[in-house]
Amino acid sequence: MLFLLASPIFLAGQENFYDPSAIREIRITFSEKNWRQILDSLFVTVGDEGKLTGDVTIDGHLLRNVGVRYKGYSSYNADEIKNPFNIDLDYLVENQNHLGQVKIKLSNVIHDPSFVREALSYEIARKYLPASRANFANLYVNETLIGLYTNVEAVDALFVKAHWGSDRNSFFKGEPLKLEYPFGQNANLALTHGSDSSGYLPFYNMVSVTGWNDLFDLINRLDRGADSAESILNIDRTLWMHAFNEVLLNLDSYIGYAQNYYLYRDDNSQFSPIPWDLNMSFGSFRDSDGSTNFLGISIPKLKRLDPLALMKFSISPRPLMTNLFSNDTLRKIYFAHMRTIVDENFRNGWYFTRAQELRSLIDADVLRDTNRFYSYVDFLANLTVTVGGSGSMIEYPGIKDLMEARVTYLDTRPGFSGQPVISEVKCTPEVPVRGEPCTITARIAGSDLAYIGYRFASNGKFARMTMTDDGNHQDGNAGDGLFGAILTIAGHTLQYYLYAENDSAGVLSPERAEYEFYTVQPAILPGDVVMNEVMAAGYDSWIELLNTTTEPLKVNGMAISYDPVSSVRWNLPDTVIGVIGYYVFNPYSDMGVTQPGTFPLSAAGGTLALVNSGGFPVDSLAYGQQVPGKTTGRYPNGYGPVTFMPPTGGSHNRIGTTPPSGFLLYPNPARETVYLETGCCQGPMTVTIYSATGVMVMKREYFCRQETVPEAFPVGTSQFGSGLYLIRVSGNGETTSQKLIIY
Repeated sequence: MLFLLASPIFLAGQENFYDPSAIREIRITFSEKNWRQILDSLFVTVGDEGKLTGDVTIDGHLLRNVGVRYKGYSSYNADEIKNPFNIDLDYLVENQNHLGQVKIKLSNVIHDPSFVREALSYEIARKYLPASRANFANLYVNETLIGLYTNVEAVDALFVKAHWGSDRNSFFKGEPLKLEYPFGQNANLALTHGSDSSGYLPFYNMVSVTGWNDLFDLINRLDRGADSAESILNIDRTLWMHAFNEVLLNLDSYIGYAQNYYLYRDDNSQFSPIPWDLNMSFGSFRDSDGSTNFLGISIPKLKRLDPLALMKFSISPRPLMTNLFSNDTLRKIYFAHMRTIVDENFRNGWYFTRAQELRSLIDADVLRDTNRFYSYVDFLANLTVTVGGSGSMIEYPGIKDLMEARVTYLDTRPGFSGQPVISEVKCTPEVPVRGEPCTITARIAGSDLAYIGYRFASNGKFARMTMTDDGNHQDGNAGDGLFGAILTIAGHTLQYYLYAENDSAGVLSPERAEYEFYTVQPAILPGDVVMNEVMAAGYDSWIELLNTTTEPLKVNGMAISYDPVSSVRWNLPDTVIGVIGYYVFNPYSDMGVTQPGTFPLSAAGGTLALVNSGGFPVDSLAYGQQVPGKTTGRYPNGYGPVTFMPPTGGSHNRIGTTPPSGFLLYPNPARETVYLETGCCQGPMTVTIYSATGVMVMKREYFCRQETVPEAFPVGTSQFGSGLYLIRVSGNGETTSQKLIIY
């Protein structure tokens, strides 16, 4: 089965603090009456480190002893009432959070009469690369309304953990200690400050504990070109950021002053850029384009800004752009990404409809905001037309007027059209088998070069393989327009995309690749999914499946039968079991079996068989006469032999227990106490322990309290020395022995 997947979004099942349909209410309370003067003083003298302690109530939820400071650069002004705020919820109270968030960043919308630039821009960016979520919030301080703010998700450890699955790698913000313009280097990643990493300290803010050598390695490799940088830089993610900034004319970024981005190094040792501070997108910032208009750019020139302008002239080096665009294929991918952003958001008018929805949502709140920087009339007009003063640098272009002209101009650029056409993407077989070959084919018209990007693990690095139309790759006849590539499946998933180009342009399939991709799940094989625990109790029976792999697995098409050779099978529901995850279902209610006894999960015992979508056996589980209060499952969890245990449906099997005969020791090895669990016993049970040399070190009788229920007896072992022992249990007319290790 072929389907699209994008990078995961976190906080599933939890209310989204950044729900775009919600306007949050944030109320800060300070005991100091002169709180504004204190925050001004802290901002000027201490900067990011200075915070004033207060309480905050968010949508009615009180959090005490939070840290509050002003933030921003051009958006902060000591003479203004409505300054941007940064709130640390865990400032003095460890782990204090609201809906999973520990930092709240409120932008004061100072450079946006429309109020929607930042929220709209982040919504577009998130379609193509990891970017913050954003909505709106009314801010009160000491019960006085300060105004309506943009509420933007912080790019912090929580953010990178959600998108990359790790948060302890090198992490930087492109934020110089002192912004130098127009000729300054700032955070341009150029090798221009010497051969020692210490020369770059003033230009980047290290968020992680360590990482300067990693950043310097990136700068070094980037200086040598795209081929050298590929091992340490996620180039495709970088091209998406540049394409986004260029289409939306977000010049207050790496383009203009080489700032306002983060870099996180993932577990593949690749840095990925993360856009930040989009409040001046859609042409609100025009102080510099980093190129010939380095002293400012007018709105008419902005509409026709060349996305390759920095290749012709750069006021200071921009290797993150120029050294990538020098590669012909990467340049075509960059244009393909721009085309995708245009087609999906602007050519179809989506952006304007969405902007109108956001404007309607906040209309009444903007009207109540007496500290806003522009008139209500400007707010209503700026979606369409330019508002502001008569000078070119204090005018704010109408978003619709700007973007209609921008799309018209980009359509005229070489490389923006004439791309190949990719269709009929197919994987054969549809359900490949791990360790065996599969073929990816596609109909590609008008292409000189095509390749497949593929990986066998989520969040892994994509490798590339050329696709050919030579008739030797299960691609039909040579030259028939059907391209093919043969891969050997080497994991529990196959994720891939296609790229094709000609002399004019390039194209990807799916168009949002590498951020989105096709996913094929190979056949589930023995050991991938196991029947981990069973409760056989008639109508109240349940079965627990465990996905033992590091990939989410779809189990639709799999089935369970009462025994391996039975022709009667019950198909599993269409569901996905998460990584090392559990799925518990009732065979009667969840599998469409409505009458007790139809699925013979009898307490007297039986055998269950699990088969994959091809009908091949994946796992089986034989269970005996059930014991009241116990289930039958695997111990150790996921792979051990089947035994009785306390019910743990949906979680790790903690302790295995014994069948009706014999006994079980746990934990083993033991230190101070070992538990000896027996089946049903009649009369006394004699326990004898021998050392490795055969010396008897303990002999004791135990008596079962209930003859029909297994019991666990604690046996103290602290008086024995470390080593190997033999435990012999006699009772019920039999004697059994097991080895015990004491450490």
